[in-house]
Amino acid sequence: EVQLVESGGGLVQAGGSLTLSCTASGVTFDDYAIGWFRQAPGKEREGVSCFSSHRGAFYEDFAQGRFTISSDNAKNAVYLQMNSLTPEDTAVYYCAAVRGHCGDFGPWYYGQGTRVTVSS
Repeated sequence: EVQLVESGGGLVQAGGSLTLSCTASGVTFDDYAIGWFRQAPGKEREGVSCFSSHRGAFYEDFAQGRFTISSDNAKNAVYLQMNSLTPEDTAVYYCAAVRGHCGDFGPWYYGQGTRVTVSS
């Protein structure tokens, strides 16, 4: 059974940084891609970043240069380092896994999410 647990969300001032963590079970990074998604109030869920061991990291335009995805195979964990945060980054952030590669249709497995609030 795939289980994903996010942590690290919170309240931060604009310009600040946060690191989100995702602890995965039931997946191996050799077989699964791990992505971060977010859903802002009143908006649809959108992709943020994705990582697979075979193809590396991908970022949406708004995340490029500010966010960094990384993994720790020993801990079966994936992290999202977020810098230069703006109020537009306020959202619930979800970790997700798909067997295969970033961009595959799925099925994607999601965690419960962690809330990030950026104050101006």
